[in-house]
Amino acid sequence: MQQQTMQAWQFAGADQPLTPGNITLPTLADDEILIDNQASGINPVDWKFIESNPLDWPVGQIPGVDGAGIVVSVGSGVDSSMTGRRVAYHNSLQLNGSYATYTVLKANRVMQLPDALPFDLAAALPCPMLTAWQTVSKIPVNRGALVLVAGLGSVNKLSVQLLNKAGFEVHALSGSLNQDEACALGITEVHRSADNLPQQYYGVIDAVGPEHAAGLVPLLKANGHIVCVQGRIEQPVDEAFTRTISYHEVALGALHQYGDSDDWTALMQEGEALLGEVVSEQLTVESPAVYAFSKMNEALTHSKQTKEKTVIGRAV
Repeated sequence: MQQQTMQAWQFAGADQPLTPGNITLPTLADDEILIDNQASGINPVDWKFIESNPLDWPVGQIPGVDGAGIVVSVGSGVDSSMTGRRVAYHNSLQLNGSYATYTVLKANRVMQLPDALPFDLAAALPCPMLTAWQTVSKIPVNRGALVLVAGLGSVNKLSVQLLNKAGFEVHALSGSLNQDEACALGITEVHRSADNLPQQYYGVIDAVGPEHAAGLVPLLKANGHIVCVQGRIEQPVDEAFTRTISYHEVALGALHQYGDSDDWTALMQEGEALLGEVVSEQLTVESPAVYAFSKMNEALTHSKQTKEKTVIGRAV
């Protein structure tokens, strides 16, 4: 590759706008690949970390966990046939990310894209899609069992569809979801409040927060499952040897630090299957708002203010 530099949006300090820069392309390790980003996804975790800097990023860090593009170079230990492959990925918050023209990744941490899936849509999917898969996989399959889903953002709109495919009946706890939206997702009942709901659920998936999730535990039947997408419930709600509730947390990003190669192979295979279902319209996803690469800070603001799925597209 003749080009030796890349454009990047870099961290300038907590709660500061990102700054554009032109930096040297990194050198690839034996097991790494270089991706020419065609689109970069914006997730709430991105602008939250830019605002508060919980990982103590240095000035110059490149944010962005989701991206999609073309493999343009591979390390010496990577099969050269990967060059030219269209891929999507979820990257670690501790590494330089997708808000740049190029991103370096481990070769086994990308999903090959179906030819029919455009880069802009592909970049919007890894974080919510893979999180939804992890979320639903926490609940053992029990066809016909009732599951309550609270917090109908990008993750749980996908979780609901995956629950339906696994044979569960799904109820929602939402103040804004209308009946048409519920029917389209396959939700059979919408509750505006958890007050006075019976103790009938085999599983509860909460994407609001640990305190909210803890408040839903009394709705579970014996041997039920509570899955907390935003954080985790630190202390069990029930006494030991009573209803024997199983407590689950979901943290896709933690896999970068604690997952092994088998974990990543399985996750990427599941992700590729789900991308295929998006193309075949077996999974319904929302089209993202697309901003030009030069409008990164405006796109971050749009994502935060509207909660609409947002991506940066290089072709815009």
